[in-house]
Amino acid sequence: MSAIAPDASTQAATAPAVHRSQQQRNALRTVFYHISVAAVGFVMLYPLLWLAASSFKGPSEIWTNISSLIPQEFTFRNYANGWAGFGGITFTTFYKNSFIYAGFGTLITVFASAVVAYGFARIQFKGRDIWFAAMLATLMLPVQVQIIPQYIVFSQLGWINTFWPLLLPRIGGTAFFIFMIMQFIRGIPREMDEAAEIDGCGKGLIFLRIILPQITPALITAAIFSFYWAWEDFLTPLIYLNDPKLYTISIALRSFADPSAATDWGAIFAMSALSLVPVFVLFVLFQRYLVEGISTTGLKG
Repeated sequence: MSAIAPDASTQAATAPAVHRSQQQRNALRTVFYHISVAAVGFVMLYPLLWLAASSFKGPSEIWTNISSLIPQEFTFRNYANGWAGFGGITFTTFYKNSFIYAGFGTLITVFASAVVAYGFARIQFKGRDIWFAAMLATLMLPVQVQIIPQYIVFSQLGWINTFWPLLLPRIGGTAFFIFMIMQFIRGIPREMDEAAEIDGCGKGLIFLRIILPQITPALITAAIFSFYWAWEDFLTPLIYLNDPKLYTISIALRSFADPSAATDWGAIFAMSALSLVPVFVLFVLFQRYLVEGISTTGLKG
């Protein structure tokens, strides 16, 4: 008993020290984790921060004070010059054209993808698996391959230099969104469809009154991605739109760079920063739906 007592008292005395040591290690790991995440986040955000800072710098300071994120002298002249546009066309026109392309394109894409996804997920028809495989195969087709035959068709129809070539291909939906919405629809109990059929609803009413309200998170997720991709699209408008009055923001920014004259980099940076505002606002407003849509459609890694 006398030999055991010192060991017990020693363990009782050292327990608080071990606990404090463990707490210190946990605190150090927490501090290191937050510092690492902050450093990685700063590296990822640095290009955006540099773009925003450069938009407030004077023409002579943009490249002479390139490493600093704090302008020596703030100026809003770049925003005024950039919004004035070129060729008598202000940036208001380019913003309007981008919203037409991204807005209407998103509405068409999301609704068409939802209809096609509902057909594949709920309706039995001959050759459904073959058509579904063909639809998924289009995911592997590069955009450049699809544009060549589309350009020939739209050129013969006389639709070049209009928004029709940009919007019409979206009528069939997008394979990625169709697959994503299908995963969401498959999670909806079929008993709801059967109950609606007993009440006299057809396939169309079931889609509009039962399925469509249930897949709102997936639709919002698809709408956000579709808007992002259309807003930043450069190749498609470049090929089909030749009139500067129809230019989207991506083409207008490229037109600011004139190889035959001095390029106003300050105006380019200012308009580039403004072009990110709708994307940022859309993400902030619908972030909750975006996370919910991704987590419930099987797109998590």
